[in-house]
Amino acid sequence: MGKFMIREKNEKYSFRLKAGNGEVIATSQMYKSLQTCKAGIASVRLNAVAANLEDQTQEGFAVQKHPKFEVYQDNAGEYRFRLKAKNGQSIAASEGYKALKSCLNGIESVRKNAPDAAEEMEEKQE
Repeated sequence: MGKFMIREKNEKYSFRLKAGNGEVIATSQMYKSLQTCKAGIASVRLNAVAANLEDQTQEGFAVQKHPKFEVYQDNAGEYRFRLKAKNGQSIAASEGYKALKSCLNGIESVRKNAPDAAEEMEEKQE
C-alpha cells in the first residue's frame, strides 16, 4: 500500500507519495501550513483516479479537461508528469523517466496508490 510522507522544512510542508515498494512516485509543492498540505493530499486522492491523460509528447495531442495528468518531456529529454486538479492547479509532479512507458507506469501507480495511501509525518529536517 502507498504512503503520503509529509515533510516539514523551514516552517513549510510538502508531501511525497511513495508506492508500496518505497519508491517515490509523486511530489508536491511547498505549502505554508500542515492543513494546506493535507488539503493537497486530499486533492491528489480525489483527482488521481478520475484524471484524464494528456500526452504532450505526441504531435497534435488532444487537450484534455481538468483534472488531468500532463505527460511531457523536460529540457534534458526525460519524461515527466504533473497532476492538475479540476481548477487547473498543479498538485503533484513526477521525477524524470528515461522512457515514456516508465512515466505512464508512474501515473498508473499514482492512480493505484493515492486513494488509500496512509499519511505519515517524516522526522523534522533543519
